Amino acid sequence: MESDPLPPSQTKATQSASWIKLGLIATASAFAGGLAAAWWYRNTLKKLHEAEDQRSNPDFGIPGDYPPDEQ
Repeated sequence: MESDPLPPSQTKATQSASWIKLGLIATASAFAGGLAAAWWYRNTLKKLHEAEDQRSNPDFGIPGDYPPDEQ
């Protein structure tokens, strides 16, 4: 029992359709990943801003004017 080979036109059409599907899946995956990263970064940035507003030590950091040297 032998099977008949597909004509060349059907083989090329099937290959290009599979490449199109793969491209669409890759595009959708990249888009979803970008949205997830943007969402995660937005929440992280919001937490950092909230932490900055709730500082417990107002003198924390480098002062603008240095005290004179005592010699």
